[in-house]
Amino acid sequence: MIVIVVYALADRRRVLRTEVAPGTTVGQAIVASGLLALEPELRNKTLDVGVWNRRISASEAARDGDRIEVYRPLTVDPKEARRIRAGMRKRRRAATG
Repeated sequence: MIVIVVYALADRRRVLRTEVAPGTTVGQAIVASGLLALEPELRNKTLDVGVWNRRISASEAARDGDRIEVYRPLTVDPKEARRIRAGMRKRRRAATG
């Protein structure tokens, strides 16, 4: 069966078409894709993964046609990012005032 393993960063992305045997787990499919060799920073980490934008466990079985997504950690807390943007808008309005 064929699965697609996807990993995206801000400046690049990996889309790896991989053939795996029936019964292969999502985690095994990620290893089989070669992603960990291409992105060594992912080795020895617990990966957050999903299939078609739905978080799942890496121990779940992969299915033919799955789009397996490896999620990267957030670099900024979403609430903090909103506070920063609001502060920037407030400063801009005050400057044009």
